[in-house]
Amino acid sequence: MKVLFLTADTFEDLELLYPVHRIKEEGHEVYIASNKEGTISGKHGYSVKVDMLFDEVDPDEFDTLVLPGGRAPEIVRIYPKAVKIAKKMFETGKPVASICHGPQVLISAGVLKGRKGTCAVTIRDDLINAGAEYIDKEVVVDGNWVSSRHPGDLYAWMREFVKLLK
Repeated sequence: MKVLFLTADTFEDLELLYPVHRIKEEGHEVYIASNKEGTISGKHGYSVKVDMLFDEVDPDEFDTLVLPGGRAPEIVRIYPKAVKIAKKMFETGKPVASICHGPQVLISAGVLKGRKGTCAVTIRDDLINAGAEYIDKEVVVDGNWVSSRHPGDLYAWMREFVKLLK
Protein backbone atom coordinates (compact mmCIF):
# COMPACT_ATOMS: atom_id res chain seq x y z
CA MET A 1 0.00 0.00 0.00
CA LYS A 2 1.27 3.51 -0.84
CA VAL A 3 0.77 6.03 1.96
CA LEU A 4 1.02 9.76 1.27
CA PHE A 5 1.90 12.37 3.91
CA LEU A 6 1.15 16.04 3.17
CA THR A 7 3.28 18.28 5.38
CA ALA A 8 5.73 21.18 5.53
CA ASP A 9 8.24 22.87 7.81
CA THR A 10 7.18 23.22 11.45
CA PHE A 11 5.43 19.84 11.54
CA GLU A 12 5.02 18.32 15.00
CA ASP A 13 7.98 15.94 15.06
CA LEU A 14 6.28 13.02 16.83
CA GLU A 15 3.12 13.32 14.74
CA LEU A 16 5.13 12.77 11.56
CA LEU A 17 7.92 10.45 12.67
CA TYR A 18 5.83 8.02 14.73
CA PRO A 19 3.28 7.27 11.98
CA VAL A 20 5.99 7.06 9.30
CA HIS A 21 7.72 4.29 11.25
CA ARG A 22 4.52 2.61 12.42
CA ILE A 23 3.18 2.42 8.87
CA LYS A 24 6.52 1.12 7.57
CA GLU A 25 6.38 -1.58 10.27
CA GLU A 26 3.20 -2.80 8.60
CA GLY A 27 5.07 -3.15 5.30
CA HIS A 28 3.60 -0.13 3.52
CA GLU A 29 5.46 2.40 1.37
CA VAL A 30 5.61 5.96 2.73
CA TYR A 31 5.93 9.13 0.62
CA ILE A 32 6.28 12.66 1.95
CA ALA A 33 4.98 15.50 -0.20
CA SER A 34 5.65 19.13 0.64
CA ASN A 35 5.83 22.64 -0.75
CA LYS A 36 9.61 22.55 -1.19
CA GLU A 37 12.29 20.10 -2.29
CA GLY A 38 15.04 18.70 -0.11
CA THR A 39 14.28 18.40 3.57
CA ILE A 40 11.75 19.91 5.92
CA SER A 41 12.19 20.48 9.65
CA GLY A 42 9.89 19.90 12.56
CA LYS A 43 9.17 22.17 15.51
CA HIS A 44 11.70 20.31 17.65
CA GLY A 45 14.53 20.09 15.12
CA TYR A 46 14.03 16.74 13.41
CA SER A 47 14.12 16.80 9.64
CA VAL A 48 12.83 14.47 6.93
CA LYS A 49 13.52 14.09 3.24
CA VAL A 50 10.78 15.26 0.89
CA ASP A 51 9.95 12.73 -1.83
CA MET A 52 7.88 15.02 -4.04
CA LEU A 53 6.29 18.43 -4.32
CA PHE A 54 2.53 18.87 -3.95
CA ASP A 55 2.33 19.64 -7.68
CA GLU A 56 3.94 16.29 -8.52
CA VAL A 57 1.38 14.20 -6.61
CA ASP A 58 -1.25 12.18 -8.45
CA PRO A 59 -3.72 11.19 -5.71
CA ASP A 60 -4.86 8.20 -7.78
CA GLU A 61 -1.42 6.64 -7.25
CA PHE A 62 -1.85 6.54 -3.45
CA ASP A 63 -4.02 4.36 -1.25
CA THR A 64 -4.23 6.50 1.85
CA LEU A 65 -3.40 9.92 3.31
CA VAL A 66 -1.87 11.13 6.59
CA LEU A 67 -2.05 14.75 7.80
CA PRO A 68 0.28 15.34 10.75
CA GLY A 69 -0.09 18.42 12.88
CA GLY A 70 2.08 21.16 14.26
CA ARG A 71 2.10 24.44 12.36
CA ALA A 72 2.65 22.67 9.03
CA PRO A 73 -1.08 22.34 8.16
CA GLU A 74 -1.30 26.16 8.11
CA ILE A 75 1.26 26.05 5.30
CA VAL A 76 -0.16 23.01 3.49
CA ARG A 77 -3.67 24.45 3.32
CA ILE A 78 -2.57 27.54 1.35
CA TYR A 79 -1.47 25.33 -1.58
CA PRO A 80 -4.50 24.64 -3.79
CA LYS A 81 -2.96 21.42 -5.16
CA ALA A 82 -2.47 20.02 -1.64
CA VAL A 83 -6.07 20.83 -0.73
CA LYS A 84 -7.30 19.17 -3.97
CA ILE A 85 -5.30 16.04 -3.16
CA ALA A 86 -6.82 15.82 0.32
CA LYS A 87 -10.31 16.48 -1.03
CA LYS A 88 -10.09 13.79 -3.69
CA MET A 89 -8.63 11.17 -1.39
CA PHE A 90 -11.18 11.91 1.35
CA GLU A 91 -14.18 11.96 -0.99
CA THR A 92 -13.18 8.75 -2.79
CA GLY A 93 -13.21 6.91 0.54
CA LYS A 94 -9.49 6.32 0.92
CA PRO A 95 -8.39 6.10 4.56
CA VAL A 96 -7.37 9.53 5.88
CA ALA A 97 -5.64 10.11 9.22
CA SER A 98 -5.32 13.56 10.80
CA ILE A 99 -4.00 14.65 14.17
CA CYS A 100 -3.74 17.93 16.08
CA HIS A 101 -3.91 20.74 13.47
CA GLY A 102 -3.99 18.28 10.53
CA PRO A 103 -7.77 18.73 10.03
CA GLN A 104 -7.10 22.31 8.88
CA VAL A 105 -6.32 20.84 5.45
CA LEU A 106 -9.63 18.94 5.45
CA ILE A 107 -11.46 22.07 6.60
CA SER A 108 -10.03 23.95 3.62
CA ALA A 109 -11.04 21.04 1.39
CA GLY A 110 -14.65 21.41 2.56
CA VAL A 111 -15.14 17.71 3.29
CA LEU A 112 -16.07 17.63 6.98
CA LYS A 113 -19.74 18.60 6.95
CA GLY A 114 -21.73 15.94 8.77
CA ARG A 115 -18.61 14.04 9.92
CA LYS A 116 -17.44 13.26 13.47
CA GLY A 117 -13.86 13.91 14.49
CA THR A 118 -11.38 15.42 16.88
CA CYS A 119 -8.40 17.75 16.74
CA ALA A 120 -6.28 20.12 18.80
CA VAL A 121 -8.58 22.05 21.09
CA THR A 122 -7.27 25.31 19.59
CA ILE A 123 -8.97 24.53 16.25
CA ARG A 124 -12.08 22.90 17.74
CA ASP A 125 -14.27 25.84 16.69
CA ASP A 126 -12.90 25.63 13.13
CA LEU A 127 -13.86 21.96 12.96
CA ILE A 128 -17.35 22.74 14.26
CA ASN A 129 -17.76 25.70 11.88
CA ALA A 130 -16.79 23.38 9.02
CA GLY A 131 -19.87 21.30 9.90
CA ALA A 132 -18.23 18.47 11.82
CA GLU A 133 -19.23 17.19 15.22
CA TYR A 134 -16.28 17.67 17.59
CA ILE A 135 -15.70 14.80 20.00
CA ASP A 136 -13.08 15.21 22.73
CA LYS A 137 -11.61 11.68 22.67
CA GLU A 138 -8.14 10.29 22.03
CA VAL A 139 -9.26 8.88 18.69
CA VAL A 140 -12.43 9.17 16.61
CA VAL A 141 -13.13 6.92 13.64
CA ASP A 142 -15.83 8.06 11.23
CA GLY A 143 -15.86 5.88 8.13
CA ASN A 144 -12.58 6.46 6.29
CA TRP A 145 -11.42 9.27 8.64
CA VAL A 146 -9.34 8.62 11.78
CA SER A 147 -8.59 11.68 13.91
CA SER A 148 -6.77 12.38 17.17
CA ARG A 149 -6.01 15.41 19.33
CA HIS A 150 -2.28 15.54 20.17
CA PRO A 151 0.95 13.51 20.57
CA GLY A 152 -0.42 11.84 23.71
CA ASP A 153 -2.96 10.09 21.48
CA LEU A 154 -0.47 8.70 18.94
CA TYR A 155 -0.83 5.09 20.07
CA ALA A 156 -4.63 5.13 19.71
CA TRP A 157 -4.49 7.09 16.41
CA MET A 158 -2.15 4.65 14.71
CA ARG A 159 -3.86 1.60 16.26
CA GLU A 160 -7.13 2.58 14.59
CA PHE A 161 -5.56 3.81 11.35
CA VAL A 162 -3.57 0.60 10.85
CA LYS A 163 -6.87 -1.33 11.20
CA LEU A 164 -8.21 0.58 8.17
CA LEU A 165 -5.11 -0.34 6.16
CA LYS A 166 -5.69 -4.10 6.54
